[in-house]
Amino acid sequence: MSFLAIELTQVLQKLVGSTAGIQGAALVTFDGLPLVTQLPLSMDSERVAAMTAALLSIGERIGTELGRGKIERVSMVGHQGYSVLTSCGIDTVLLVLADRQVRQGVLYLAIGQAIADLQPLLV
Repeated sequence: MSFLAIELTQVLQKLVGSTAGIQGAALVTFDGLPLVTQLPLSMDSERVAAMTAALLSIGERIGTELGRGKIERVSMVGHQGYSVLTSCGIDTVLLVLADRQVRQGVLYLAIGQAIADLQPLLV
């Protein structure tokens, strides 16, 4: 594992480990390739990365069609919790999975901190 991959993994570990309710995270390329992941063992990181890229692509098209500009975040709420995709640089997306009990303000604050930690590494 490269030094960069180790640093990126540490940021995701901190995000998942330090915020109650966050169940997993993945940093993926816009092409749908996983860079680093901290996902539950039951999840296939390559499949998750491909779906993340596809969803972001659809979100960007919707944002353009509706005149909302560049998409910063796509959030989905399901019975089991939240899936939040956030642009994390020119070619990357951060996916965060959280349970229903997490407070959205705390979730978005933790995501913002992780983005701030990741962006200098992705330049």
